[in-house]
Amino acid sequence: MPYVTVFDRGTFEVETGRKLVLALEENGINILHRCGGRAKCTTCRVEVLAGDFFDVTNKEKTAFANKGIDDQLYEDCLRLSCQIIVNGDITVNPIMTVENTGKNAGPRPAD
Repeated sequence: MPYVTVFDRGTFEVETGRKLVLALEENGINILHRCGGRAKCTTCRVEVLAGDFFDVTNKEKTAFANKGIDDQLYEDCLRLSCQIIVNGDITVNPIMTVENTGKNAGPRPAD
């Protein structure tokens, strides 16, 4: 099984094929997911630090464009954790969490 490392928070093992947003939440990382994992709000953004990731999805590209986020950012290092399927060891840094925003995480994304 792959390992997910969260910057300044630790490393945990994740079932292959698990959505990153769920893996983070299930391991005590209170990442925001205000739209319930539908790639609409971009609150589940993570900075990609290392690892094997599938290409940026069209849903991600649309969500980032709708929020005015520069395409160079998401091509280089920014992803939506609700759209990432863990398929290998990765290292990420969650951008928006309950702790650093004071906001409610939002509805749990579907499996």
